[in-house]
Amino acid sequence: MYQQIESNKRKTWLLISIFILVIASIGWFLDYYMDAGYGILIFALVLSIVMSVTSYYKSDKIALFSTGAKEIQKDDSPYVYRMVENLCITSGIPMPKVHIINSQAMNAFATGRDPEHASIALTSGIIEALENEELEGVIAHELSHIKNYDIRLMTIVVVLVGIIALVGDFFLRWNFFGGHSRSSNDNKGGNGIILIIGIIFILLSPIIAEIIKLAISRKREYMADASGSLLTRYPEGLARALEKINQSPAELKTASTATAHLFISNPLKKKTLSRLFSTHPPSEDRIKKLREMA
Repeated sequence: MYQQIESNKRKTWLLISIFILVIASIGWFLDYYMDAGYGILIFALVLSIVMSVTSYYKSDKIALFSTGAKEIQKDDSPYVYRMVENLCITSGIPMPKVHIINSQAMNAFATGRDPEHASIALTSGIIEALENEELEGVIAHELSHIKNYDIRLMTIVVVLVGIIALVGDFFLRWNFFGGHSRSSNDNKGGNGIILIIGIIFILLSPIIAEIIKLAISRKREYMADASGSLLTRYPEGLARALEKINQSPAELKTASTATAHLFISNPLKKKTLSRLFSTHPPSEDRIKKLREMA
């Protein structure tokens, strides 16, 4: 389990390093071809950070509201509340707010910018369907997301994706409206070539950025699986839970593409056209890795 956690940490930071390298390359490209310095890159960075910081402080409330999650107290569901409470004591993190989503779909998610401002939500379906050790594994997985600051990390990733998308858009518009470029001084056909490059860039760079973002998201799922198993000391519980979740036909109708990455299992799995663009790694692979830890 410790090896799995360390491996996923290394892979996550490797992907973020690739992200930063892509952005640095874009900055160099703009400076060389457009004589614009790094003004566009800096503007995109500032704008992305402002937008992401705003969502960072409000995203938990938006996610809970949009999924129909209702906060509960201990008297409302002592079984669930005490399980969360006991696991928090074991892991050494503050007690998050506990929410229930009235749906027969089997799913759960955690949200919040840090352990002091966190919430965990479980569907009524997953509470009813899972045995004690299985539900404990699911809750431990979600608490691990909180303890590992995954929401904060994904906010940084969203900033990086936003920078690439904004810079690509500015680059295309700059050339479309006749913006000055170094190449135009040297070559009459330079603008046409740069425009072609810009079109290819604007089409491909957001896709590449999205793939990297999804890869980081999947690595954090593996890490939460391993961290959650370390917390319960029983990987089989989460493995069995994932099997049941994967076999469940019920869909969470309140989930959306904006919140899908938060859940323990992709709630949009029937709508996903390709695993490449899935927010989660294949359940079969996660189950296999969990059973290898036992």
